[in-house]
Amino acid sequence: MDTHEWQKSSYCQEGEACLHVAVSGVAETVRLTESGDPAHSILSATPAAFGALLRALKRDA
Repeated sequence: MDTHEWQKSSYCQEGEACLHVAVSGVAETVRLTESGDPAHSILSATPAAFGALLRALKRDA
């Protein structure tokens, strides 16, 4: 895994069902990875796009 400071989601379940979030680089890219494959970023986004994703998920929950 890169040297990002990964933060574990507060909604993690037991086992492999966990999401980790990190901010990296000068351009402040938000990265998401899952517990089952922590060495690979599964999603990279700008902070604005990540915020839009969170708002959409909360709205549709």
